[in-house]
Amino acid sequence: MSASKKTAWAVTTAALLPVLVASPAHADDKEEQQPKPPAVMSTVGGSLLGRPGTQVQLGPGAPVLPKELSGRSWVVADAETGDILAAHNSHWRLPPASTLKMLFADTVLPKFPKTTNHTVTPEDLKDLGAGSSLVGVKEKQTYTAHDLWLGVFLRSGNDAVRVLSAMNGGIPKTVADMNDHAAELQALDTYAVSPDGYDAPRQVSSAYDLTLIARSGMQKADFREYCSTARAAFPGEQKPGKKRETFEIQNTNRLLTGDFGVAPYQGIAGVKNGNTTHAGATFTGVAERNGKVLLVTVMNPSSKEQHAVYKETARLLDWGFAASGKVTPVGELVPPKSAGTGTGGDSGAGSDGTAPAPGKNAPDTGTARTVAQEKSGGVGIALGVAGGVLVLLAGAAFLVNRRWPLPELVRRRQSRDESVNP
Repeated sequence: MSASKKTAWAVTTAALLPVLVASPAHADDKEEQQPKPPAVMSTVGGSLLGRPGTQVQLGPGAPVLPKELSGRSWVVADAETGDILAAHNSHWRLPPASTLKMLFADTVLPKFPKTTNHTVTPEDLKDLGAGSSLVGVKEKQTYTAHDLWLGVFLRSGNDAVRVLSAMNGGIPKTVADMNDHAAELQALDTYAVSPDGYDAPRQVSSAYDLTLIARSGMQKADFREYCSTARAAFPGEQKPGKKRETFEIQNTNRLLTGDFGVAPYQGIAGVKNGNTTHAGATFTGVAERNGKVLLVTVMNPSSKEQHAVYKETARLLDWGFAASGKVTPVGELVPPKSAGTGTGGDSGAGSDGTAPAPGKNAPDTGTARTVAQEKSGGVGIALGVAGGVLVLLAGAAFLVNRRWPLPELVRRRQSRDESVNP
């Protein structure tokens, strides 16, 4: 075990910056085989986030971080305010696996109505990576954009991603669009090479960026609906003279659907998991409890614990809900670049008319806020949930959704869980 990992937890005096820079104990003892984070990383979102190790500022009554954490990088953030409650190597650039599909969806999802039809050609499915996750898209079959997005979000289907990329003008254009959108979001650790997250040289992201991207995606009603759907029917092959059959697909997010040794997480509402040879297991999750919405990203845990990425995410979510209001944030999720000017190529606005990922003002900006009415939209979206907040950033208006209207199916699941576990 490296010397930095043996650093004891300590709370500094009030005169010193109360930041703990250390790492919780790992579940296995092979840490010495793990690569070390860069000594200097990006400081987007705050200077503390550029430091290696764990960053947390515990206040009175705040619980300590869980010990069973082995992720190379992770972030716990308040999804509404953008405050980062705790982080570990948050700007370490690592392979993202299929969590990169969140950027793909946030970039391409608003471009096509759900009812858009596309007949798949052999060229659409060309060069799928060996061992790719597939939903079962077939050549010469016609699918709606809605069908394909279900395949992306539930089954992480690289075949569905390739078809949607073809609809968007091809792989090179889609990847360029994704990188442009990442730059707009200030996800500057992220560089896409493939639209589906399949391992590729130089393709990287970070726990900070994936959290930022998820927050942007969750502003869109369709994105929220897809990433929180547990099961759906997917079209099979259309045979002449017969009604087209369907087959059921299930979301691969284990905190949403559960699995052997993993219980569904109460209040979970998405978003995306991934796993490849180079990336290991990655996951970004969003959950609500008692009106508080948190985002957690965990990248590449080294623990041999089964489903470690989900269990470590659940531990961090539990900690975040317990620690909310009892810690001093160590950074923030920044707003898109165009938020500071009111202009820009891609505002990130969703198909339901909502704004891009919200940002939190620095204390010295002289922020003025007024409540704004949020537009409703999307089948199954809970109506009448709190609206938005108008934030003035450097003289320009930037709409921030203080409360996301989570899909009704999520709220029904929460009510059921609460009745079982009061």
